[in-house]
Amino acid sequence: MSSTNHEIDYEIYGEEMQYVEIELDPQEAVVAEAGSFMMMDTDIKMDTIFGDGSNQDRGVLGKIFSAGKRVLTGESLFMTAFLNVGQGKKLVSFASPYPGKILPIDLSEKGGKFICQKDAFLCAAKGVSVGIEFSKRLGRGLFGGEGFIMQKLEGDGMAFVHAGGTLAKKELAPGEVLKVDTGCIVGFSQTVDYDIEFIGGIRNTVFGGEGLFFATLRGPGTVYIQSLPFSRLAGRVWAAAPRGGGKDKGEGSILGGLGDLLDGDNRF
Repeated sequence: MSSTNHEIDYEIYGEEMQYVEIELDPQEAVVAEAGSFMMMDTDIKMDTIFGDGSNQDRGVLGKIFSAGKRVLTGESLFMTAFLNVGQGKKLVSFASPYPGKILPIDLSEKGGKFICQKDAFLCAAKGVSVGIEFSKRLGRGLFGGEGFIMQKLEGDGMAFVHAGGTLAKKELAPGEVLKVDTGCIVGFSQTVDYDIEFIGGIRNTVFGGEGLFFATLRGPGTVYIQSLPFSRLAGRVWAAAPRGGGKDKGEGSILGGLGDLLDGDNRF
C-alpha cells in the first residue's frame, strides 16, 4: 500500500528544552500549530492552511467540518504548512513550548491512529489528519477535569507530540488498568480503552487538593504519561506571581518576606 503522507526524516536536539529538526525533500511538507516554528532554510515556503492539510480532495463543506472539529479542542481553524520548493534537501525546526520531551510517533507502527492530549500536538508530516476523538461515553467530555477532550492523529506518516517534564512509557497487558491524572496523559495507542472515573470520598473531594476525576486506561496498548502538564505549570506560576504592588512571595527563601531582608533584597 502506498503512503498517503509525506515521508520526512528528523532529528531531535536538546535535553530539557528540545526542538525537532525535520529534513524535507523537494515538494515535501510538514504542518504545525501556530507558535511552534523555530527556524528554517531558504526555499521553504510557509503557507497558512485551513485545517490540517489532509483534506485537499474534499469539498468546501468537508474542509469546514474537518477544521471545525479542531475548534472543539480549543485549537485554531488554521495551521501552517512548510513546503520545500527548492531543489535539494532543506531543514525546518520546531521547538517545545515549555520544558519536557518531544515524542516522535510513527503512525504506520500504531495502526494508523494515535490518541493524544489536545494540547500535545507539535507538528506532523503533511497528510496526517489532526482531529477530535469523539467519545462513546458522555462522561468523558463533561467531567474530564483538565480538558479531557482528546485529539486523534491519523495517517501513516510521522507526527510529533510534546510531553511536559519527564516522559513515562507504560506497556499495558490485556486487561491491565492504569489510573492517571487526566492532565498527565500525553497519549496512547488506539487499542487502549479509556474512561473517566470519579475519585469519590468526601475527604478526597474537599480536602485532598486533587481533581475530582482521574482517567482509567485499560490495555492492551502503549500509554505515554507526562510529569508536568502545562495546566499544572501555569497554576504554579500564577500562584507565585506578584499581586497588587508587585511584591513577590520571596522565592528561594523559606523565610518569605523576612528572607528578603537577610538576602539583601530590600525592595519595599
